[in-house]
Amino acid sequence: MRMNKAALLVAGGKGMRMGTSLPKQYLPLAGKPVLMHTLEKFFSADPSLFLILVLPKDDFDYWRSLCVTHNFVLQHQLVAGGGSRFQSVKNGLMALPFQEGLVAIHDGVRPFVSEKVIQTSFEQAAKKGSAIPVVSLKDSLRKVEAGGESIFQERKDYRLVQTPQTFQVKQLMQAFAVEELDIFTDDATVYEHQGWAITLIEGNPENIKLTTSEDLAFAEFLISVHN
Repeated sequence: MRMNKAALLVAGGKGMRMGTSLPKQYLPLAGKPVLMHTLEKFFSADPSLFLILVLPKDDFDYWRSLCVTHNFVLQHQLVAGGGSRFQSVKNGLMALPFQEGLVAIHDGVRPFVSEKVIQTSFEQAAKKGSAIPVVSLKDSLRKVEAGGESIFQERKDYRLVQTPQTFQVKQLMQAFAVEELDIFTDDATVYEHQGWAITLIEGNPENIKLTTSEDLAFAEFLISVHN
């Protein structure tokens, strides 16, 4: 029996740090909006995925017009985002057509996640309940104290966290049934708040989150290299 699987792409940001009037998820990358690249990557990794795209409600018509302009016909469901990432993910979970299976939560502005990472995240979440991609740090690390002094930290003890963060649906919906807390910086922290262990998997270094204009320039470079 095939397990139900979904990918929930969250793209509710305004892109203030990008320095553009257009939110970063709609900016053109190699001729089409960033979000279209991200959706296509998940479809390529697993065509059976139920795709949900969480956007600000006011952006629905604009996104639909972009789909027409770019002849983008990849099937996906639009869901209105909330006032925070936590609320946006919660809204997306409520729109799932099933309550048993797996769901990957992904930043819509991370179009360079590898198909292997997506596939591995589902495989590991099916076995262990969760799968969080991480990468090792390359730079030295220092902790800055309140007084301004700094202390060396062993970088081997730390990892940079990426998405997709993939979970068993039933557990994740239980985790998101709580009140939002400041400590919830990502979906893994919401899940972990229930006392459940997080399973780490190897991410891919180029899976950057497009936040600044420099990120977008680097993204154009990555596209040119991969093509």
